[in-house]
Amino acid sequence: MTTRERTYAKANNQRAAQFTELWIVGRPEDIAAMVQVASASGRLVFVSAPTRMGGDDTRQRRYLRLRTH
Repeated sequence: MTTRERTYAKANNQRAAQFTELWIVGRPEDIAAMVQVASASGRLVFVSAPTRMGGDDTRQRRYLRLRTH
């Protein structure tokens, strides 16, 4: 592995370690509370639009990206 390749691999690992990505499933009010806390803490980077689980299931699914530091 060349020096350039090692540097590139290290930079990619550091960028990936800066975030945690989660899919959360739950009741809309529970997810809203989680998103509010993450936003207030300054860790929330991205939250997707709510997606219904389908059928008779009233839960929703959302994707969150959070800062780790």
